[in-house]
Amino acid sequence: MKEVNIYRPALDYSANESYKSLRTNLLFCGEEKKVIAITSCTPNEGKSTVALNLALSLSDSGKKVLLIDADLRKSVLMGRTEVEEQVKGLSHLLSHQETLENVIYATNIPRFHIIYAGTVPPNPAELLGGEYFKRVLAAVRKVYDYVIIDTPPLGSVIDSAVIADESDGSIIVMESGAISYRFAQEVKDQLEKCDCPILGVILNKVDMSKQGYYGKYYGKYYGKYYGKEKDNSQ
Repeated sequence: MKEVNIYRPALDYSANESYKSLRTNLLFCGEEKKVIAITSCTPNEGKSTVALNLALSLSDSGKKVLLIDADLRKSVLMGRTEVEEQVKGLSHLLSHQETLENVIYATNIPRFHIIYAGTVPPNPAELLGGEYFKRVLAAVRKVYDYVIIDTPPLGSVIDSAVIADESDGSIIVMESGAISYRFAQEVKDQLEKCDCPILGVILNKVDMSKQGYYGKYYGKYYGKYYGKEKDNSQ
């Protein structure tokens, strides 16, 4: 198996604790919730960052994790890893140009593997909605404790709903103050049409400087003892 290096994001104390809390909440959802789709309403809400950090946090806890970059239209994962050769990814696999074994990459993080998106195909929704993708998920769920799937924004394309239909649960990432209630409700309704429960919503990019006295006091208190230097949007 080929190996790549992950540029692990440097998280401050509050962000690190947030991901630990997210990991704990997911673990309490039960062992049957193994394949998790991560989506958002619009681009740039931070879903790919959340998917990566959640996968890393799960591997830190001793779980064997596979992160699948299924954002075939606009992947950002390649820019967060160090790859020395041309990468074959999910689009190559689903179009039968590569085997599953050849598109799974080991990383410098123990128990953490990646399937990249691959070349942008002309028919992403058709590939993701095909029978072969179902067989791929069935195969990897037998090997990994968790399969985290980074999907495109559901408010932009239908790909996420297609993926969610084959997942055990979904998580919506929403940027604080950027999404209207009506739009969020439409995305939620679209996900509910799939046979996939919504496990929760992550409010991302929260401006911690606008929090009340309690949040400011404890942020400074814990930062003093745990090395927090600056607020990180999380």
